[in-house]
Amino acid sequence: MSSSDNIIEAAGVSKTVEVGARPLHILTEVGVSIQRGESIAIVGVSGSGKSTLLGLLAGLDLPSGGVIRVAGNRITDMNEDQRAEVRARHVGFVFQSFQLMPNLTALENVMLPLEILNRADAGDAARAALARVGLEARAIHYPRQLSGGEQQRAALARAFVSVPDILFADEPTGNLDNQTGQRVADLLFAMNDENHTTLVMVTHNLGLADRCRRVFTMDNGNLSEQLRA
Repeated sequence: MSSSDNIIEAAGVSKTVEVGARPLHILTEVGVSIQRGESIAIVGVSGSGKSTLLGLLAGLDLPSGGVIRVAGNRITDMNEDQRAEVRARHVGFVFQSFQLMPNLTALENVMLPLEILNRADAGDAARAALARVGLEARAIHYPRQLSGGEQQRAALARAFVSVPDILFADEPTGNLDNQTGQRVADLLFAMNDENHTTLVMVTHNLGLADRCRRVFTMDNGNLSEQLRA
């Protein structure tokens, strides 16, 4: 495998924070390479460092040490504005808590990533994305008027509307009942497959993880890949 095949590369990544007068080591020398179009699950107990790693790979935070490259960009050498530009051009997000803007309609929420990119077709593209997740009739409704499953589907539409190279998903079905979670998961993998988007997901749901091409376990700040038959 050549490095040109990889859309995400992390080497020697560590994260340490100060808790009182003592250092807390959250991640220790983590390394991972992820190819374009792969689906990756990261599993592990709460507090093991899964979401911290996801945030670092997405450029939402900087590691204490190590190097991360995203879509050819060495984001660990960038400031926040530069990392935000990389995210705008290459990354989509789906969070457990949906993270929709409460004062914007479903349509306006989905339009946001395209407006950041100054896309003239933001409205039309957002309507098409909402239709793809079955929410065309809910376009003018605000998040408080949507069910949890509808909010997550709106978040999916927002994440995929710009056809990102990478989708980061943090417990995307964690706040949903089993039936709704299954529907959202089916949409997530269908849109991932259609767009050949690299999927990097943190989840406690082992059934959801098993649908991914590769599964990693985070244990006390250390990352290891599960071997499959």
